[in-house]
Amino acid sequence: MAAGKSDLWVRIGSAIILFAIAGTALWFGGLAFGLLLLVGGALVLVEWFALVRAMPLGSGAKLAFNILGSILVLGAMAGLWFVRDHLGMTAALWVFGMVWATDIGAYFAGRAFGGARLAPKISPSKTWSGLIGGMVAALIASATIGDRAGITGVPLWIGLFMGLLAQLGDLGQSWMKRRAGVKDSGKLIPGHGGLFDRVDGVLPVALLLGALAFAGQIAVRAAG
Repeated sequence: MAAGKSDLWVRIGSAIILFAIAGTALWFGGLAFGLLLLVGGALVLVEWFALVRAMPLGSGAKLAFNILGSILVLGAMAGLWFVRDHLGMTAALWVFGMVWATDIGAYFAGRAFGGARLAPKISPSKTWSGLIGGMVAALIASATIGDRAGITGVPLWIGLFMGLLAQLGDLGQSWMKRRAGVKDSGKLIPGHGGLFDRVDGVLPVALLLGALAFAGQIAVRAAG
């Protein structure tokens, strides 16, 4: 019991530090946010490559996975940078907020309703109720934060799809870890594992929304 409480406090402390660092960089934007993305992206790629090395795949398949990881991580970094730099801090918070809401909604819905397992061979703890709960939570986050940010060009119910996409990213990473025979992608964050473990859902969402913003499909209403 004491060990469990100690681990919980470690997880809480690590989460607070992570949120403080990310929140400060997001607030200031510019160089601070750029450095956060560069350092974070590099660390995620290191963990990605390590997972791929440990997976029982041929050299061609490993190369393909490493190319996919590079595109995913670099695309997400570029997407987040573009949204924060061109659409503003609240728009960037909209992107993060949908993913965070997905994690929270999936956790509590899964705990409250349980039910059939979503993908028992990949991630035994995930349920269909958690999937739906995460999508609904992402919808709520999109509607509230997106309205505050003045998001235009896409319907705010896009949060439903982003909640699904974030959980597919989570499942994809769980599959990689299972194939590699490891519990976590790394040991960088006490109580949480690796950085990839914390941003697996952010990557596909940031890549897609960043691409839409770059293409002019997402904008913000002018003040006033």
